[in-house]
Amino acid sequence: MPSTSEIEAVGRAKVMSVQRPALVVIDMLNDFLASWEESLKRRLLSSTNDLVGMMRERKHPIIWVRQEFEPDLSDAFLEMIEKGIKITIRGTEGCQIVPDLAVAASDPVVVKKRYSAFFKTDLDNTLHYLKPNVIVLAGINSHACVRMTAIDAYQRDWKVIVAADCVDSYDREHHEISLKYLKDKIASVMTNQEIKQLLSAA
Repeated sequence: MPSTSEIEAVGRAKVMSVQRPALVVIDMLNDFLASWEESLKRRLLSSTNDLVGMMRERKHPIIWVRQEFEPDLSDAFLEMIEKGIKITIRGTEGCQIVPDLAVAASDPVVVKKRYSAFFKTDLDNTLHYLKPNVIVLAGINSHACVRMTAIDAYQRDWKVIVAADCVDSYDREHHEISLKYLKDKIASVMTNQEIKQLLSAA
């Protein structure tokens, strides 16, 4: 007998077609994850690889987004410039995607300079080429880059799923607040199991 969550996921499949989803993974970078508690980091990476595997098995596109700034911070946030904060700097390992993630050489990679993966990047063009009918978001941080990307996707009339098992933040309070804000307004917030049910029902 199917569980309640499985029944709910199948029910959502009737109103949300996921025949052509695209997964967008945001800022899973060495600099950001270096200070995370190891168990939390491992869980996030494992869940993300599971989701990537589901998508790749069904030949759905996976887009990786990473933040990168010039060494002189000329293209960085105002706070970074004012405080001399140097993180995710071009030419360093810190701005690279953590090597534990299952990135394929053929996967598109988008470089961003601000919270939203859409702001002054080629993500719009990439999605226009791929023609998905729903965007699945994963990555960090939930309260900043994931939230802003979800809102910008929604404002572009994309259907959005936030992968609850594959997003997180160093700020747990605002992680929870952000998911609550996004849920069933800007996006559907779904576990990997629920997403798998949707993909299987497509």
